[in-house]
Amino acid sequence: MKLHPALSLHKVSRHYGGGESELTVFDNLSLDVRAGEVVALLGQSGSGKSSLLHIAGLLERPTSGQVLVAGQDCTAMDDASRTRVRRIGIGFVYQFHHLLPEFSALENVIMPQLIAGASKAAAVTRAKELLTRLRLDHRLDHRPAELSGGEQQRVAIARAIANRPLLLLADEPTGNLDPGTAALVQEEFMRLINEEGLGALIATHNVDLAKRMTRTFALHNGKLVKN
Repeated sequence: MKLHPALSLHKVSRHYGGGESELTVFDNLSLDVRAGEVVALLGQSGSGKSSLLHIAGLLERPTSGQVLVAGQDCTAMDDASRTRVRRIGIGFVYQFHHLLPEFSALENVIMPQLIAGASKAAAVTRAKELLTRLRLDHRLDHRPAELSGGEQQRVAIARAIANRPLLLLADEPTGNLDPGTAALVQEEFMRLINEEGLGALIATHNVDLAKRMTRTFALHNGKLVKN
């Protein structure tokens, strides 16, 4: 039985405006990300990395082209259907953790599971397992303001994969951390991705982080260039 890629982008383009004022962010891009591989997306600020991640994560629609998640064509889906795919099939990690400040680390990881329909008992078990694997078992009851930057980002990583998504998208996941903390979080991040068998697309400026990934592409002048 053929396994579909976690993500397939087929001839995807993104343009803004029209006529003489049209801005092309990228044009006719194709990329597959398979389960178990981590793909780095490099590029200067303004090159379109975030726009490409938003399209891959069904947060934006491409001007043209197809977006498939686990073989399911999401391009023409209505907003409700796209939301369902995002909730179950895609995890997101951003440069800033975006944790809910009034909830503990454990509750922040439980919450998306409950929204997706998991039982409270199963959600608690999964959250504790992930936070323990990220060496945060002693910080379960702490709120984000009581955690360091690296700890907050590890909670965000646990939250992103709590629902066992097929695809993980990350935008500068260690870009807001000091070098020492970033190195620690990178180590835990890559280990957990490998253990979970996810397909991951990670936008980063960090060349050292990119070198640890399966494949590396640069977004340059609207085209994907394999490094």
